[in-house]
Amino acid sequence: MTHGGTVIASEFSKKTGVKVLAWDQYHTLDDVAKDSLAVDGIGLVDDHFLESRSDDDLLVVAPVHSQLDVPVTMTHHQAVRLLLEDEITVPIIEVTGVKGKTSTVAILKEIYRYYNPLILSSLGVEAVEGEKTTLLLKDISITPASMIIAWKLALEAEFNPGMCIFETSLGGTGLAEVGVLTNLAEDYPIAGNSKKASQAKEQIFQSRMIACHLDSFHSNYSNKDYINRTNTFSLDGEANLTISPVKYGIMETSFTLEVKNLKNVSGELINTTLSVRTFAPGPHQLENVLSAACAALSLGTPENEISSGLEEFKGIKGRTSILESENLRIVQEINPGINLTAIKKSVAMMDHYGDMALVLGGQYGITCEEIDENSLAAFLDELSNDTPLILTDELGKSLSNKINRVKIYIKDLDDAMDLASELKVANVLLIYRSHFASVEKR
Repeated sequence: MTHGGTVIASEFSKKTGVKVLAWDQYHTLDDVAKDSLAVDGIGLVDDHFLESRSDDDLLVVAPVHSQLDVPVTMTHHQAVRLLLEDEITVPIIEVTGVKGKTSTVAILKEIYRYYNPLILSSLGVEAVEGEKTTLLLKDISITPASMIIAWKLALEAEFNPGMCIFETSLGGTGLAEVGVLTNLAEDYPIAGNSKKASQAKEQIFQSRMIACHLDSFHSNYSNKDYINRTNTFSLDGEANLTISPVKYGIMETSFTLEVKNLKNVSGELINTTLSVRTFAPGPHQLENVLSAACAALSLGTPENEISSGLEEFKGIKGRTSILESENLRIVQEINPGINLTAIKKSVAMMDHYGDMALVLGGQYGITCEEIDENSLAAFLDELSNDTPLILTDELGKSLSNKINRVKIYIKDLDDAMDLASELKVANVLLIYRSHFASVEKR
């Protein structure tokens, strides 16, 4: 019943001739959820129920990362496809990956703003009508079942989307015209270490077309029968979408997109170049731009709409955002999925922009992907003492006992930022592992 299982069970219970049973495998259901299931005629079974069943007509639906001793008939992703495939008739883009999912969705939102898209991301469910954006629900998970919630919210609001852009965890449902795999920056273990994230995210290849990070494709999926439906993107490889030399800027970066033999959903082969200006102060943000542009080109979107949408993208408040005063620039990287790879890229990004102080910290239990603290401590020890290091909150406290270099620990984030702002450096880089809502007061 975790990861949206109650939503999926409820939807199946509305189907004629279907009897639904719910197994609370991890014992996480509260009384309210149990009562809701009962209202839908869904009975709860215990941990031993499946041991004594051999029904040919018993279908087992479970999250892709579940550990079960019985065969799983369909994953939650596949169940959502079955439940929504006759409901949603507009084009869908699904975005999965380890890093950059939310940013890629935000960029696509700007490209398709005038298509009236329904947006699902870790920031919430949004109905976009040109310049008007209505938040239908805040702080939603990106489990596949949330696609059902998003669609129902749109119907309740009498919003008729022209397309849907959905961020999904651990793969795609197969509903998408274009599925996006942003990257496999860290192929973390799932299902009690019995699987890797790359195995779950392979579900994105059920999409009609796929826009995939080049290295991720070659390292995990190139031996599959996906090549004819896949377009690749890369900052420096031989991909369908690459870039010419880049002129980085803290507020605006300019470059040329180079498109080579890119296939779109209409069967056309695209070879072109496209001049672009957008918000991408570092390579990892630029990679997010490439993933969104590759998806848009794969869908057959006009080039002028792509370039104008990219130009309108100014970053996400609470992810990579810039605050500037007369003598100080604060670069904020606040993200529930920050890991070692992202931290290294953020620090490297600041090489372009002068001296800095680094404020690093955050909270535990934000996502299923926790951070490798020993490797992070080793990386921080390699930084020059010319870069002041201020650690904060739960993550910072733990790191302070593992780092040998000069550092300061301050429990409160606000106090840590106040100190960093007094150090007479040109930049303060804040890297904080959290949902933005929890630090929005700053």
